[in-house]
Amino acid sequence: MSHHNWCFCWTIVLAMPLLVIGRLHQTSNSRPPFNFTWPTKKASEVEGDLILGGLMMIHERQDDITCGPVMPQGGIQALETMLFTIDQINPILSSTAGFTIGAHILDDCDKDTYGLEQAVAFIKGSINNIDDTDYKCLDGTVPDVRNKVISGVVGASSSVTSIQVANLLRLFRIPQVSFFSSSPELSNKQRFEYFTRTIPSDHHQVMAIVQIIRLLKWTYISILYEESTYGIKAFEELEVLLAKNNICIAVRERLVKDSGVAGEAAYNGIVQKVNSKPKAKGVIIFGSDQEVSGVMRAVRRNNLTANFNWIGSDGWSGRLLVSEGNEQEVEGTLAFLPQAHPVKGFDNYFLGLTPQNNKRNPWFIEFWENHFQCRYPSSPPTPYNQDWHRMCTGREKLTAEGTEFEGQLQYVSDAVMAFANAFKDMHQTVCKGQRGLCKEMVPIDGSELLKYLRRVEFTGLSGDRFQFDDHGDGPARYDLIHFKQVTPGRYRWVRVGEYHSGQLKLDMNEELLFRGDQVMPPESICSRPCNASQAKKYVEGEGCCWTCVECVSYQIRNPDDETQCSACPQGTLPNAERNQCLAIPEVYLRPDTGWAIGAMSFSAIGILLTFAVLAVFLQHNDTPVVRASGRELSYVLLSGILLCYMVSFLFVLRPTDVVCGVQQTAIGLCFSVVYAALFTKTNRIARIFRSGKKSAGRPGLISPKSQLVICGGLVCVQGIILLAWLWVSPSVAKHVHPTREDNLLVCSSFTDASYMMAFAYPILLILLCTIYAVVTRKIPAAFNESKYIGFTMYTTCVIWLAFVPIYFSTASNLPLRITSMSVTISLSATVTLACLFSPKLYIIIFHPERNVRQALTVPTAKTSAIHHHRNGPCSNNGHLPTNGGNKSPEPTKELVSSTAVHNQLLSSSSAGQQVQTQLIQTEIGQDNEGDLTVKVMTTSGTISVSRIMLNDKNRHSTITCSRHSKSPVSAVRHVSL
Repeated sequence: MSHHNWCFCWTIVLAMPLLVIGRLHQTSNSRPPFNFTWPTKKASEVEGDLILGGLMMIHERQDDITCGPVMPQGGIQALETMLFTIDQINPILSSTAGFTIGAHILDDCDKDTYGLEQAVAFIKGSINNIDDTDYKCLDGTVPDVRNKVISGVVGASSSVTSIQVANLLRLFRIPQVSFFSSSPELSNKQRFEYFTRTIPSDHHQVMAIVQIIRLLKWTYISILYEESTYGIKAFEELEVLLAKNNICIAVRERLVKDSGVAGEAAYNGIVQKVNSKPKAKGVIIFGSDQEVSGVMRAVRRNNLTANFNWIGSDGWSGRLLVSEGNEQEVEGTLAFLPQAHPVKGFDNYFLGLTPQNNKRNPWFIEFWENHFQCRYPSSPPTPYNQDWHRMCTGREKLTAEGTEFEGQLQYVSDAVMAFANAFKDMHQTVCKGQRGLCKEMVPIDGSELLKYLRRVEFTGLSGDRFQFDDHGDGPARYDLIHFKQVTPGRYRWVRVGEYHSGQLKLDMNEELLFRGDQVMPPESICSRPCNASQAKKYVEGEGCCWTCVECVSYQIRNPDDETQCSACPQGTLPNAERNQCLAIPEVYLRPDTGWAIGAMSFSAIGILLTFAVLAVFLQHNDTPVVRASGRELSYVLLSGILLCYMVSFLFVLRPTDVVCGVQQTAIGLCFSVVYAALFTKTNRIARIFRSGKKSAGRPGLISPKSQLVICGGLVCVQGIILLAWLWVSPSVAKHVHPTREDNLLVCSSFTDASYMMAFAYPILLILLCTIYAVVTRKIPAAFNESKYIGFTMYTTCVIWLAFVPIYFSTASNLPLRITSMSVTISLSATVTLACLFSPKLYIIIFHPERNVRQALTVPTAKTSAIHHHRNGPCSNNGHLPTNGGNKSPEPTKELVSSTAVHNQLLSSSSAGQQVQTQLIQTEIGQDNEGDLTVKVMTTSGTISVSRIMLNDKNRHSTITCSRHSKSPVSAVRHVSL
């Protein structure tokens, strides 16, 4: 036995259990036996050269019997559309190709098992398509096969039936084109190789439904789907797409279909479950008209009409079976139908049909009886015409007003047209222009026909251009229809938009009206969106129901986890909407702030004054006052003061790592320069007078160069300290946040006590200078500046004693800390400038006559005596007597009359000016170099230790006594310093 015979046998073996189950199902669920056969197997036949099979749902599905009442729209009208299309194309095919198309149409009663049983008739005549050489009579002749050979099948309507039939037809290589089966599963061409359809896949319808839900702003919905491939596959795709769009499913329930027809109690239970989630007002129903009609009746019975708003699928939208009698329940429904246009001429054709002129449709009398509610004479009995006692006259007329046409008949016509064009294209190629069917097309090879079928492209009787997509499906075009009340008490389906090429477009000319003439759609959400400042706390077991929890201060909702509140990082604060953290503007001591302006103004004045003092000193550089004050150290001191003032301007620059590094070194360095110079001064004075008390010898390291070296060494110590600090812990710009709302940009050294490293050494110098100032406090101001240095150091100590607690107590207010440091530095510089230089400026500017050098001549004879004369201490024309020779005096120290020297010092005072002191003793001697030293001691301490250089020729120096000098004491002081 050949492979094909085995294939056929196994097909029959596999198909028979399904047929037996179907029969048992009919018997077990049947009503009490009729006294007539039901259902009566009939077929609508049209003669032709090539026969198309048709599988239509002429009757509704019933649970207790195999076939229910006749279906006017999806059944009778679909059948007549197929016949009408054949009538339209046969004349064209006959004239151009020389062959016609016939039909063999059967009823599947919208049941997959019964439809499969009916489809077996299609393969009976197609056995010869497999291998007719295996079937021969005993005499060797080929038997006459009476069953018609089916070249292709149009149908079935429902997806579940098409799946069963497609599996059977595939074995016999019979192409199938469905017009209403839209399940996405049928797009799998590995399983359903010979299946094609003119209607688009529900995959596109699902995407359109999700778009309309998003348009309505629903986030919490329920789904009812029928228990079939059509419903289950659509639900699976819906579940995925809804989740991607953050739309939650409140209730998911199946509508019984494959296992039978559900009772009213089952529908009541489904409706009650959906109503258990009252916030889910929106409900998607993916099912057929019969099941959805049961749902609507249950809604009405349970008085829940106002609780739901429906989104419908093409399986029930636009069908009278659902809306008729359930208008208020269906009101407001939005649904999608594959976009279709009327088949031109079909309305007039159908309205002109009567039982007399339509003998080719064996079910037309049943339709006539159902439509006019009468019993047609001599009609066979059915379970539904037994109660109609009024007899039909046959003169009744179908009218446009009384007839509701199926809106998707275009897909039936396109299915027939697809086969017709495939036949024509195949004939042109295979028969090469021969009229009539050539032997290559008798019988037709289904696999070859399928190739031509998938490539067809034509304009159908509706006027639309048609071609299959890559999956063998029809174009993805949908109409959005809306069931609304057009006039009081009158409802109808209205087209309000379309879905094409993945885009949903609404018709602005049509208004959406929901239940109660509401323009706004009902709300279908479980929980309203939380504010940006609130986190979600989900209800257990619910993905779209939550409570909103307010985030506390300085928190926002976590952008990555809406159930959590996250604190804003330091330096940021929530914005007004509390949905993001914004950086707090940087705060630093800007030049335009009041504190900065005050500090800079004070420093600017100090800089001007410093330059003014420097200019005066440079102009009077060689005068006694400038020389006696120690010119070199004075200039160093002025440089340090200038640096102190300039440091204030560093504080108003925007902190950067470079600026912070300069501040770190400049602050300590400027103080070191000032107090190193002061320390050198005070140390020199102290050493001179301490040495003067012990001996007349000259102290070491008191020359100007020595003083500069000492001062430079002291400054270098600070430099080493600063460089080490800069290396170990460099100051960098950083953001600090004393409070949650502050964002200060400062140098890191200001945030702790680090600057004490810079101030430690200058503070040590201040303390040492203060000690020396105390030690030299008894030296009269008329002879040195110890008094002013002391006052400077006392004031500086007070300033720094005030600054240190302010510095440590302003850690939380860094701008104040920075400002206080700037002011402290400027004040210290100002005190130094005022106390040390103002007395000198006073003499230089206002009393220049005191800024002169006076000379006093002293004899060098070892035994000479200084005699005091009434008119002055000088003799020999104003000079002390000399030894009259060039012999150097002996290096011995002799005690000279203290009264004489004292009188000589006092004699230079002008009239009315006296030194208020008591002379203790005066010592005059010579050092190792032969110079004369004069040490005058008084009750107020050491007044003067003078070193008088002797003339090289006569080894004497002169101290000129001017009786008329206005400030003789100053001359002595200038000599001493």
